[in-house]
Amino acid sequence: MDQTRREKCVVGAQTVQMLKLGHPWVIQDRYTKQWPAGKTGDLITLVSEQGETLGTALRDVEDRTVARVIAAGDVQLDAEWFTQRLKAADQLRQQHAMLEGTNAYRLVNGEGDGLPGLTIERYNDYLMIQLYSRGWERYLPALVKALKSLFNPLAIYEKFRPQQTRALEKKGSKRYSRLLSGQAAPPTYQVLENDVSFQVTLEEGLNTGLFMDQRANRRDLMQRVAGKRVLNLFAYTGAFSVAAAVAGAKQVTSVDASEHYLQQARENFGLNRLNAKRHKFIVGDCFDVLPQLAEQGQCYDVILMDPPSFSTTTKNRFTTSGGTARLVTLVLGLLESGGLLITSSNHQKVDLADYLKELRRGALAARCAVKVIKTAGQSEDFPYPVTFPEGRYLKYVMAVKGSL
Repeated sequence: MDQTRREKCVVGAQTVQMLKLGHPWVIQDRYTKQWPAGKTGDLITLVSEQGETLGTALRDVEDRTVARVIAAGDVQLDAEWFTQRLKAADQLRQQHAMLEGTNAYRLVNGEGDGLPGLTIERYNDYLMIQLYSRGWERYLPALVKALKSLFNPLAIYEKFRPQQTRALEKKGSKRYSRLLSGQAAPPTYQVLENDVSFQVTLEEGLNTGLFMDQRANRRDLMQRVAGKRVLNLFAYTGAFSVAAAVAGAKQVTSVDASEHYLQQARENFGLNRLNAKRHKFIVGDCFDVLPQLAEQGQCYDVILMDPPSFSTTTKNRFTTSGGTARLVTLVLGLLESGGLLITSSNHQKVDLADYLKELRRGALAARCAVKVIKTAGQSEDFPYPVTFPEGRYLKYVMAVKGSL
């Protein structure tokens, strides 16, 4: 693989300023449109209009982010280079990620580990590479070689994650992962998080069934729910529900629009020797289910809601801006005074301040006082540079219900 020829690509003053502040992205503009012809995956040298060298970047002609900085100086993307990045990423997790009782975590978090546009997740004996830029594709053999040398996994998978995932879903096949090395994993595979067992699916589906970025928040939840009645909205495969039940919650009610996901939640209960019949699973749109629960006179001590940034059901369309306030209003009517309201959003374009405004609107409409006692983000294995604010995407807010 010839990496010796590097085009010099000029960026404008605004991009120069961002790069000098440590931001790793170059966004398409009038300067990038004048770059020499090239291909996705080319290594290029970024320079200012005055000829100052700004770093080596990985080009992506198919994306609005046309280049991602991978080093300040000249580099070769071979197995040795990947090995050094992987060792540093692994050391950070072993020292700071609090992985006791956990064998499923993010080993590489893109920009946070000097590999922008690329993540690697570890599921005990299996590794999953996720590409958010096709620029990395030609270097996968070198990356796989480094991963095999360092971690000796049973298999390594690769999955491309485009910004518009709906295009993938329309293709019909749910097999989005590609086996790069080793023997295929079983259809479902069991992993540990905080000493709690979950099943994951490595070959099919956009997601594996376990959102690792919430691990630390689930660990915190487990310290707060003993003897409590818990309602988990947008429960997905029930990770928060199972964590609450394992920690001694009196009863957990899980609500999701997907029967398939709730069946996986029941199975996760079974993996942990929990009697799913002692808990409740409700298939339905949360905007329909919440009024029904209110009519039944249901009350809860802890209510969690972790909706997707955008979703559509047959009756309702949810977006973080606007939809969150509506949910909060409905939820507060079901929450005991002094109870915990836990809300979460992974919408990258909504910052914490704006998200709290959504909670405020919902609380005012419900005529309730809501006091925030804690805010958090993603787990420790999802680091991000302080120069890359987009890296702090997860907003997790814990609040207590009071009265006006």
